[in-house]
Amino acid sequence: MHVDIIDQYQFLESRIHALDPRVKVLISVGFILSNALLPDGSWPAFALSWLVLLLANDLANLGLGFTLKRSLIALPFALVAISAIFSPIGEPLAIWDLGFIKLVPTDAGLIRFFSIMVRSWLSVQMAILLVATTQFPDLIHALEHLHLPITLTTIIAFLFRYLFVLTDEVFRILRARDARSAGLPGLKSGGKLAWRIKTTGSMAGQLFTRSYERSDRIYLAMISRGYTGRIRTLHPHQMDRSDWLTLAWSAALLTLIQIVGWIR
Repeated sequence: MHVDIIDQYQFLESRIHALDPRVKVLISVGFILSNALLPDGSWPAFALSWLVLLLANDLANLGLGFTLKRSLIALPFALVAISAIFSPIGEPLAIWDLGFIKLVPTDAGLIRFFSIMVRSWLSVQMAILLVATTQFPDLIHALEHLHLPITLTTIIAFLFRYLFVLTDEVFRILRARDARSAGLPGLKSGGKLAWRIKTTGSMAGQLFTRSYERSDRIYLAMISRGYTGRIRTLHPHQMDRSDWLTLAWSAALLTLIQIVGWIR
């Protein structure tokens, strides 16, 4: 089965990849904040933001639909904002009597809901583009350069590192269980529900213990190799003229998006 590993795109050559990671982080945060500050129903401004994303995808040599295809998985999570449809502000569109409660969707609530969906969709695309064009150590180093608290950057770095350690331990435990579980072809192996619950609890306990022990060994290995609490990178991270120009052009584009969004 083909698995899309986003790390493979970090080693491409393009204008976006060549930018200083601090510039990419600032542009990404500015883009997300810009969409958050736009008033509800600013469809021309949202469309302009999406065009900027398409341009960035093309400049990164990833293809116009790169972030689009990978962002659709996040849309269901934005459905938690569906309660915004029933905002008391605006003209009622219908009345749904459920017996114990009456739901009244309004036009303003509908506009707010779709605006939240679009904001989330655009923000996820920008985050995907940032991760796909920036190696993780460079990203952490950029956050440190931007004076993000060292404790926070360290937590992010270890979370990313130990996520793969935890996944590896899960697969090892599952393989061990399968190797010790006999089953006939075409029949489901295992015992009753109570037995399955007990087995799952035992596996969770083993996972915690083995992950803790392995993470301790990894940390001691890092200390013995000179780890001092900071992620090191081979890139110098020196901003040149193209970085400053890109930052200026991005600020101008975000300002234009705000002007388009607030013009009525």
